[in-house]
Amino acid sequence: MGRPKKLHRKEHYYREAKRRGYRARSAFKLMQIAKTHHLLRGVSTVVELCSSPGGWTQVIRQLSNTARIIAVDLAPMEPLEGVIFIQGDITDPDTVEKIVAAAGSRVDLVLSDCSPKVTGYWEVDVARQLALAETTIEIGHRLLGRNGKVLAKVFQGPGFQEFLRTARGRFHTVRLLKPDASRRTSAEVYLLGIGPVP
Repeated sequence: MGRPKKLHRKEHYYREAKRRGYRARSAFKLMQIAKTHHLLRGVSTVVELCSSPGGWTQVIRQLSNTARIIAVDLAPMEPLEGVIFIQGDITDPDTVEKIVAAAGSRVDLVLSDCSPKVTGYWEVDVARQLALAETTIEIGHRLLGRNGKVLAKVFQGPGFQEFLRTARGRFHTVRLLKPDASRRTSAEVYLLGIGPVP
């Protein structure tokens, strides 16, 4: 009897990440989104929230060797060439001020693959994840230029529709994306917001 498809898919991306030297299998999610939705087109400055261990950061650098990258996480992250790393809590105003200072001006893209520490209680985990996604939207709205983009991981669960309505009020265009590297049975989707509403 074969292994379940979702386990096989997870192992496939895990093995591929190891083979290609990516720090996390989630690198393939960003790679697929970036390719399909031209995420890095016209992007010169990127702020990546919850960046550790750096799998997404590696993909950004690989796809754009000229982009200025500011990575932020509460946990330490092994250095990557040409990446500015800020260690801090993204919900802390002091950390946000450090991001603003490092950026120096408007940025083109804010990314977030943030996940809370899982408690095992679905409603609690969803609420914590949505809070991180809301923080991402707030930071993105503050930092982004007129045509800037924000990409944030979101769990579909209690409070998701309210979050979506808020996001649609903050950006001219909002799309929900599900890359192939995400498990089809997972509640995880990615919200892409384009063009902050003044």
